[in-house]
Amino acid sequence: MAALSADTLSEVTRAIDLAGVFANAVLGGALAARERLDVVGLVTLAVISGTGGGLIRDTLLQRGTPVALTDYAYLLTALAGAGVAFLIKVEGSAWRRPLLFVDALALGFWAVAGAQKTLESGLGWLPAVLLGLITAVGGGVVRDVLIRRVPVIFGGTLYAGAALVASIVVVVCTRLGQPTLGVAAGVLVGAGLRLLSIQFHWTLPQGRNWTLRDGREWWARSNPLVRPARDQQRTKRWESWRATRLSRRGGRDHPKP
Repeated sequence: MAALSADTLSEVTRAIDLAGVFANAVLGGALAARERLDVVGLVTLAVISGTGGGLIRDTLLQRGTPVALTDYAYLLTALAGAGVAFLIKVEGSAWRRPLLFVDALALGFWAVAGAQKTLESGLGWLPAVLLGLITAVGGGVVRDVLIRRVPVIFGGTLYAGAALVASIVVVVCTRLGQPTLGVAAGVLVGAGLRLLSIQFHWTLPQGRNWTLRDGREWWARSNPLVRPARDQQRTKRWESWRATRLSRRGGRDHPKP
């Protein structure tokens, strides 16, 4: 893949950033419509979903006013996404698959844009990974908090994990001298991992157990924290078995001699 110049790469990053703004604005507006909010609430959630992650990222980078407030394309793109969600009924089974693709692509777009902008500002690999993650999930977290819903990154299929991997891909490729490849691979990896996690119900560990598709819990046998619970389960099973035997023998532990 041919390497792009610094200016061209910056424009590509901006285009990716705007694509993420539009996608997340549509998702935020659709969520507001499902919550039966009025037009003010719909526009507010759409704009916050579309620009929240970028605002947080630019504020942490401390390189002047956040770009969403200086480049009108960002707010206009977010308003365009709100308009789509307002004019079109984005709900139902027919929209489920398209919205999943939009959500996954937005995740990949923003993780890449956040990591790339952080590297361009002169910071190291760890801030780039962190701000790539924040850019991807920040707007969604603020949106969910406003409507009093548990943010999607705290449970369910992979979301923050996919953004984290996409940011790492960008950093690694850039360090290897292939920033253009990093942008393309980061979007594909982030979006692909998100879609695969939905398709195959991949989740991160919840507490001390892994929750699989069939609901089984695989306990870490070497973890001492789970041993008391496992021993307690064994004790309950033993007591249940003993009570069954006693009931069959009239309350006696042993049959008559």
